[in-house]
Amino acid sequence: MILVFGGTTEGRRAAEVLEEAGCSYYYSTKTGEQELALHHGVRTDGAMDGEAMRQFIREHAIRLVVDAAHPFAATLHRTIAEVASDMRTPVIRYERIYPPRDSDITWIDDYEQVPKDIHSLLATTGVQSISKLKWLEAEGVKVIYRILNRESSIHLAHEQGATDEQLCFFEDESMPEADAILLKESGLSGGFVEKVGEAREKGMRIIALKRPEITHGSSPINRGNGLAPGGELFLCSVVNGPYGLRRAVEKLLPEFFPLHSGLTSGTCATAAAIAATRRLLYGETPAEVAVLLPNGETIPVAVGYGDGYAYCIKEAGDDPDVTNGIEVRASVESSERFEICGGEGVGRFTLPGFDYPVGEAAINKGPRQMIRKNIDRVINELSIVNYQMSITISVPNGEEIAKRTFNPRLGIEGGISIIGVSGIVKPFSEEAFIDSIRKCMEVAKASGSLTDGQSVALQSERVVINSGGKSERFVKTMYPDLPQQAFVEYGNYIGDTLKIANELGIKNITLGVMLGKAVKLAAGNLDTHSRKTTMDKAFIQQMLQEAGISIDISDMTLARELWERIPECGRIPFAHVVIHHCYEHCAPLLSNGELTILLIDDNGKIYEV
Repeated sequence: MILVFGGTTEGRRAAEVLEEAGCSYYYSTKTGEQELALHHGVRTDGAMDGEAMRQFIREHAIRLVVDAAHPFAATLHRTIAEVASDMRTPVIRYERIYPPRDSDITWIDDYEQVPKDIHSLLATTGVQSISKLKWLEAEGVKVIYRILNRESSIHLAHEQGATDEQLCFFEDESMPEADAILLKESGLSGGFVEKVGEAREKGMRIIALKRPEITHGSSPINRGNGLAPGGELFLCSVVNGPYGLRRAVEKLLPEFFPLHSGLTSGTCATAAAIAATRRLLYGETPAEVAVLLPNGETIPVAVGYGDGYAYCIKEAGDDPDVTNGIEVRASVESSERFEICGGEGVGRFTLPGFDYPVGEAAINKGPRQMIRKNIDRVINELSIVNYQMSITISVPNGEEIAKRTFNPRLGIEGGISIIGVSGIVKPFSEEAFIDSIRKCMEVAKASGSLTDGQSVALQSERVVINSGGKSERFVKTMYPDLPQQAFVEYGNYIGDTLKIANELGIKNITLGVMLGKAVKLAAGNLDTHSRKTTMDKAFIQQMLQEAGISIDISDMTLARELWERIPECGRIPFAHVVIHHCYEHCAPLLSNGELTILLIDDNGKIYEV
């Protein structure tokens, strides 16, 4: 069981991650005032001291703690660390993402360090800080306190001596006027950047209270292997985003998530590039590097080293991926300009429709940007100006592996493609499959029809979508002149594929579908996966009646059995009924184009209206 200390944006995000597992967990807040919808989480509200925390962990068999409490909740962090150390319970600290400290801001370590040479101060440091700032009023400084507009906060403010005239609320649209503003270093999720920007627009002096360092007793919390100096376990991982949290939970409590996440090839290439760069510039060969993901969080990724290159082993988790276990290499050298090149085993674009022109290495825009941002971070550590380098990404055996991917269909030849938008692959991810459908559709639209090397227009811009190799083979007989790129597999995601076609403005879509998926689609199920929907015999019986067919299907287990049970004279009427119902649900998704539906039987016979 997992216990989350939340009440913050990070707590909410932690809950969202844990909800994906479908397993029970506990979510603890001090006041119970945070609005949060939990399906699998159990709320427990009220502050916990050390003894209460120990008792809760024992009684509820807590095996992992997620500390997602506010960064300034120093007492709580210290209590969690001490209890975890005593009970040998691993802890994941969910940190915020913090921008670099701006030198134009006055940074302080304590409320007593607020400069006295101001006439008025807007304090946004929370209702608990009012008593700590009363000394400023004694110095003649006018202090305005910005707090949450809720009864408990207003009552607490009054208890600490604040008057109604001194109170304003975060919910108010505009920021009150003052000579200076006092902020907590609350990170990106705490709106620190936005608050600083608004204060600067008003010409206010900005004073920021530094976030406290999380400590265990008098020693800073270990951010490495999770061991205190004496060897006791009290913190195993620090993360600053949802992907890092999920991967940390998968590592520390493997059974919580039924399926485990993986890394994209883009993340592996980035990790290898970071490692190779660190070895070139610093002479370092760390076993793990921090990779900055597109969402702004960093995750640790294992790397290794060879003769003149660094590498990262692709980890697909439980996602069925033929590239799982491949070695993604990066070699770097000084250059006159920054460039990312594709080496052995990295394919080349041979068709339009990608982020880069024909002939360019098949390293997509997302991974290129991720590599560049991460390498810039490494270079900036040395304060080197305009340092340029050439990075070559290679994949041993990539050409052979690529034959088992979508690449040949997409017109990527000679190896795999380096891809990944988020940097993380969720197992059996619908998002990943739909992204591949989108890319296939984009290529189909952009490539035109290639016949004997001559580029001509697609037949009325037609793209043929089908569920897989078998149905595609049958449908190709209807469109012998269309190129391979015009045939796109939708798997089970018929609705999403049609929506993508509509977004791309493809004028003509042919949908090839076999009876098993067709009867589900006819009933309005645009995702035909067996985990989402099953065959509806009652609806099939209704369609048989509409076609004027009277047969018993009560013992039928597979929809394709209908082809044998329906009299030959009734097959065409039945096919027309099925197609009509499919069309009713699919056509509205293709409002900018024309839809043709082909129903295919097991022998390859095609029915259309």
